[in-house]
Amino acid sequence: MAISVNAMRTIDHWVGVPLCALASPIVALFDLIAKPFRKSGPPKRLLFIELSEMGSAILVDPAMRKAQANGAEIYFLIFKSNAASLSLLNTVNPKHIFTIDSSSLWKLALDTLGFLAKARIHRIDTVIDLELFSRFTALLTGLCGAKRRVGYDIFHGEGLWRGTMLTRKVHYNPHIHIAKNFISLVYAAFAEREELPFSKIAITDDEIRLAQAVIDPSVKQNLQIRIENLAQQALIPFKVGQQRIILINPNASDLLPQRRWAPERFSELIMAVHQRYPEDLILITGSPAEHTYVEGVRLAANVKRALNFAGHVRFSELPALYTLAHAMVTNDSGPGHFSSVTALHTVVLFGPETPALYGSLGNSIPITANLACSPCVSAANHRKTPCQDNVCMKSISVSQVMEQLAVQITAADRARAS
Repeated sequence: MAISVNAMRTIDHWVGVPLCALASPIVALFDLIAKPFRKSGPPKRLLFIELSEMGSAILVDPAMRKAQANGAEIYFLIFKSNAASLSLLNTVNPKHIFTIDSSSLWKLALDTLGFLAKARIHRIDTVIDLELFSRFTALLTGLCGAKRRVGYDIFHGEGLWRGTMLTRKVHYNPHIHIAKNFISLVYAAFAEREELPFSKIAITDDEIRLAQAVIDPSVKQNLQIRIENLAQQALIPFKVGQQRIILINPNASDLLPQRRWAPERFSELIMAVHQRYPEDLILITGSPAEHTYVEGVRLAANVKRALNFAGHVRFSELPALYTLAHAMVTNDSGPGHFSSVTALHTVVLFGPETPALYGSLGNSIPITANLACSPCVSAANHRKTPCQDNVCMKSISVSQVMEQLAVQITAADRARAS
């Protein structure tokens, strides 16, 4: 049985805190003993740790490329279920990607021990912990044998204590985009002198621009044929290039279900899109596990030119799909970030989180209700909220979304015509 998100958080707190307390003096003693034998110099084999968020694997790409430009060979540790997200830009050599299977406690423990051994075999000298105060990643960082260990520290803040595993402590800035925070960690890793706290630099918007995915023409052509065949089976006259493809992504991960706009709102949106763009094809996207949820949205909309596309596209084919499509509406979730490696125009709906920190780096328009209570999740509360009534999402109207979607479709039309 897979470990639930809440179970992971509970384990991270009740088991993570005492383990960090036990491990901290051991790590400090090992550092003291090993210090005379360690060579100085900039990072050569640098490992990034980001386990739980697939979107973050995209947002950290500018930081990884900066590390590469500084001469480091990069590695990555991620949960096995999220590893595919690293393939969209192929910044990390697949042989340098370590995974941990979180589907059971036994596999989690076994893969964790395996990683600690692999980190030493590959002689990882620097670790950057990208997670916002996870005790589990703090333990992985402290115990992997790297001489230089970079991550966020609470300093004089309260809560989420995770021991003294870091050699370079970085101030997490909740007022700048997370991609800039990631670059701050890279700066700390390569800095020639100590700062307290790191990092005393200005990071520009140009530094967080994403590279674009390289699309295999054969993958794109194959996907085009499958979409046209699916439309034909539904007795829908459709040809890619003659009518638009508009994507609707109605789901969000279980990490934060409060991010979901209500399924009935998505159904209403599909009806509104069809009314305004009656000749276009609407694909309702999702993973294979979301097929039933997506089908409920489709049936409620009762629009013939709207197809359930959940499970019809492999993860590696997403960039090709986003290249074929004109625009997408999505909850604040992975697709908003995955699409940013293409020119796709998106509208992303935000509620418990804020686009100021987690906005897509692509051609995106965020919509948020700006309630006094939101964003209600942050690094300070382990990204967990007591909210059971996501008024922040319910306050977003179909007409608001349609207005911004029309802007994005017009922009996409202009871009394709130029």
